[in-house]
Amino acid sequence: MRLFIVIAVFGCVLLTPRFAQASDRTWRDTSNIGRDALVIAALGTPLVQEDWQGALQASGSVGAATLVSLGLKDIFPETRPDGSDRRSFPSTHTATSFAAAATLQNRYGWKVGLPAHLVATIVGISRVQGTKHHWYDVAAGALLGEASGLLLTTRRNNNIRMLPWSDGQGGGIAMALRF
Repeated sequence: MRLFIVIAVFGCVLLTPRFAQASDRTWRDTSNIGRDALVIAALGTPLVQEDWQGALQASGSVGAATLVSLGLKDIFPETRPDGSDRRSFPSTHTATSFAAAATLQNRYGWKVGLPAHLVATIVGISRVQGTKHHWYDVAAGALLGEASGLLLTTRRNNNIRMLPWSDGQGGGIAMALRF
């Protein structure tokens, strides 16, 4: 876990000087590397720990976000800012990245989730800066990925469960502890 955090922070520090003079290719490379690193972390972390349920949940989360995103591109054709095609909405790079980040956070906690979300945010920014997506494409992708990661992944420690609830007059979070 600590290695992932160090890599994420080190990667962000290394990429920062490139952002000032970034070309479309730099932005594309940044988004591809960030997305791939997050997917590898989301799938690799449970495999290394022999957490087979976590690996299955990560696969489902990332796969669902990617497939739904690709399906929405056909339903809502949107021209990319660079005019290259009509598959801008929503951002699949962002959906996949946020699904992986949310999976890592929901399964392993904020110490892994926070740097993962930082990398996912950089992926989203790079898609806008590289003129591949509008800001709302990235926002929709982030929402889709976050929902996928949170809905399809459970916390590794089953002794603590937190569930959102609502009724006609309010809502909250119910927490159950098992001793």
